[in-house]
Amino acid sequence: MTTTQARADGAVGALRGGIRARGLTKTYGAGPTAVHALRGVDLDVAAGSLVVLSGRSGAGKTTLLNCLTGLDRPDAGTAFLGDGEVTAMSADQLLTLRRDSIGFVFQTFGLMPLLTAAENVGVPLRLRRTPVAEREERVRLLLDLVDLRRHADQRPGELSGGEQQRVAIARALVTDPAVLVADEPTGQLDSRTGHQIMDLIEAVTRERGTTTLVASHDPGLIARADQHLELLDGRLER
Repeated sequence: MTTTQARADGAVGALRGGIRARGLTKTYGAGPTAVHALRGVDLDVAAGSLVVLSGRSGAGKTTLLNCLTGLDRPDAGTAFLGDGEVTAMSADQLLTLRRDSIGFVFQTFGLMPLLTAAENVGVPLRLRRTPVAEREERVRLLLDLVDLRRHADQRPGELSGGEQQRVAIARALVTDPAVLVADEPTGQLDSRTGHQIMDLIEAVTRERGTTTLVASHDPGLIARADQHLELLDGRLER
């Protein structure tokens, strides 16, 4: 086994060590119409910290999150979660990494409309083939965490935007991931509900020791961050 393969195989068990990237570069297209989403990004995130990444639309926020978590491959550079080199992992290794160690929260919630809130939260555990009794207990605990136990049997269309986002957060946390990634989690919510989601994200980070990366321009969330990074035309401004 090569050194690179060993680092990749060990990633899932080593994620508590934080996140770092060196020289991440990503370009879409070619020639005069090419979009340089990332231009040699260097990044260090301490384990258990809350980091907010901001920047105007098209600045590269989502691309950076995707490259850090293996949803996209950079053209150059390296990204590490703990001691595991994400940029060296195979497709199967990345699938395992995301399934077991990273929770994702999307601006559009990403819930399955035909499933109840409880069933949506339980999807990651089904993918891991978690025993039914254990899965149901974990789902109950997470719905309690986001104060939605009474809505367990409702489908997304029967829930408010804030309730749907809380279901999405519960789903992201049900596997107890080392890393939580949220892309504009308050972007579609009113200010009161947005503050509730901010409170929940901050509490999860502080109380569970989760390393949290949030793409957001919300000043309220930026004020809570341990670290605020701004992307401008694919480069981090410090």
